[in-house]
Amino acid sequence: MDKPAPKFSGFVGIALFAIYVLAAFVAIVLIPEDVREIVIVGASVFAALLVIPLSGLVVVDPNEAKVVQFFGNYVGTIDQPGFWCTWPLTAKRTVSRRVRNFETAAAKVNDADGNPVEIAAVIVWRVRDAARAVFSVDSYMSYVSIQAESALRHLATCYPYDSHGSDRMSLRDGSQVAEELTQELRERAAEAGIDIIETRITHLAYAPEIAQAMLRRQQASAVVAARQQIVEGAVSMVHLALEKIEEEHMVVLDEERRAAMVSNLLVVLCSDHATQPVVNAGSLYS
Repeated sequence: MDKPAPKFSGFVGIALFAIYVLAAFVAIVLIPEDVREIVIVGASVFAALLVIPLSGLVVVDPNEAKVVQFFGNYVGTIDQPGFWCTWPLTAKRTVSRRVRNFETAAAKVNDADGNPVEIAAVIVWRVRDAARAVFSVDSYMSYVSIQAESALRHLATCYPYDSHGSDRMSLRDGSQVAEELTQELRERAAEAGIDIIETRITHLAYAPEIAQAMLRRQQASAVVAARQQIVEGAVSMVHLALEKIEEEHMVVLDEERRAAMVSNLLVVLCSDHATQPVVNAGSLYS
């Protein structure tokens, strides 16, 4: 929607006005006294009319745009830094094109499993189309803020807080969740000429009323996973030990002695505490 506004250097406009004023002054001095008053009045009126074009002077800073309107009609956008002169009697609205960021407030929402969670994100954005940002919405800054919170809430309801070992995506998958949030925000903000550069989840936690219960669940899941890994490693070590004993022909084990050795090794390897050895001076069968 942006289009360039007609413009030329503001210094040229000031130079033309200064030349006219100087020429008028010289003419007033050189003309006869009997017509001097008429010339002065005419020059004053013309000078007043010439001041009107000076209302088109505008200064544009770097990373800034001026949206120019002439009695309600959109004339164009000046986005080149410098001192310019455009149409007179125009209204000029300043739109910053600098990169901005803000952090949403921590929103409390239920995730896909119905658990209440608190989530917040930081949004990095900038104005891409100044005219669309001015004319499409009342306030593009408020628009970005509200749409960011709405998209964040929608995302939180689509995924669970934790996948608990399953293959489905969860809110804790930071990069994937942030990419999806960025894409959704880009679609929403395109209407206002806003470019969403990136988003990041900055706060993610269970709500206080279920935080302790979910912490115990996470601890239990961690303990189960650790036990599973310990048991798998212990079984592998026992299997390796029995194979080595048979290969070296150290002892001949029947099924009962073999079962006893497996039991003792598993107890030693899977125990949480240091085991105390017991010396058996007799026979296994006595």
